[in-house]
Amino acid sequence: MEQLAINGGTPVREKPLSYGHQYIDEEDIAAVAAVLKSDFLTCGPQIGALEKKLCELTGAKYAVVCANGTAALHIAVQAAGLKEGDELITTPMTFAASANCALYVGARPVFADIDPDTWNIDPERVRAAVTDKTKAIVAVDYTGQAVRLDELKEIAAKAGACLIEDAAHAIGTLYKGRPIGSIADMTTFSFHPIKTVTGGEGGAVLTDDEGLYKKLLLFRSHGITRDPSLMQRVNNGNDGGSEIFAGEYGSDCPWYYEQVALGANYRMTDMQAALVSSQLNKLQRFKARRKEIVDRYNEAFGGQPGLIIQKEIKESDTARHLYVLRFDTKTLGLSRKEIFRRLWAEGVHGNVNYIPVYRHPYYEALGYEKGLCPVAESLYEEIISLPLYYGLADGDVEDVIRAVYKVIGKN
Repeated sequence: MEQLAINGGTPVREKPLSYGHQYIDEEDIAAVAAVLKSDFLTCGPQIGALEKKLCELTGAKYAVVCANGTAALHIAVQAAGLKEGDELITTPMTFAASANCALYVGARPVFADIDPDTWNIDPERVRAAVTDKTKAIVAVDYTGQAVRLDELKEIAAKAGACLIEDAAHAIGTLYKGRPIGSIADMTTFSFHPIKTVTGGEGGAVLTDDEGLYKKLLLFRSHGITRDPSLMQRVNNGNDGGSEIFAGEYGSDCPWYYEQVALGANYRMTDMQAALVSSQLNKLQRFKARRKEIVDRYNEAFGGQPGLIIQKEIKESDTARHLYVLRFDTKTLGLSRKEIFRRLWAEGVHGNVNYIPVYRHPYYEALGYEKGLCPVAESLYEEIISLPLYYGLADGDVEDVIRAVYKVIGKN
């Protein structure tokens, strides 16, 4: 996007700043290199080691790592038993995967509007959206701030629905002092490069429910199992008409496995697992720096005419993934498009997170219409995600602030 700086002057930044960027150090590189020199590139010891580490970090009993955050949501709804005719309630202010996971299993996404201050899903809107077809709620921790988990858990329990917390933004966040990952029926994480910790790609599902855990493992890997308790021939006493299925399993037939469901190949590699594990060693450092940057932005932008900052609930100790600033376009006399272009010209390459999911052409073709969630639609028209990542220097942060001030005409 080419454009001269405001009034043709010198831009604030010669070298642009992106809204997000990974941080990789020598420890991360060494961790991946060690795997490349090992015997296992996939299905190896790094997978179990990462799952154990995630459990220790969050307090969850079980963790299943997988290929990416979308895969995590897919296997979560499969484990929850969603099927054709069921409904899944979620927010429109999210990446499409939070709703697409319902479509993957034939269920219908139902969108509940957001809180006008926190920009997270509004529990009262969720309550109003519940029907006898509601089988799951996918609550997204938008920007990393925890949703109102207590209220959503109560709504889900009353509806007999599974509460799935899409915490793709929220690893490291605490809710009432408890780590995200140990509270909902299932919690999903993403390790995409712009997230707080990365594996290049990667995802995970955490749960305290052993039954869900076994299903997650199953759906992650083709629906194939070596667990005798899940095998149909073993448990049905049916040898399938062949002497090789005579009931001698386990140590007697270590090669034996069964496909008992239709799953996918959503495995994570050991290289990715090693990188995520190494990154998790720096999580608290990452969180602390992100909080410093958020505090500085809030100090600079809070109370400024035409600028609206995201409010946070007191229950959330947030490891912020995105810094989303709302521009009051009427007060500023500028469209969001113009603000975005001017920031870009000043060397601040922001993003917009997100287009309300049901406003995408695919969802419109399914019958979803504009006006369904007016609070989310209004927010979308005025937000821009500003640079927020561990590697931002103090001078970079001040450049972002100067660029915003310059764009809105503040001296």
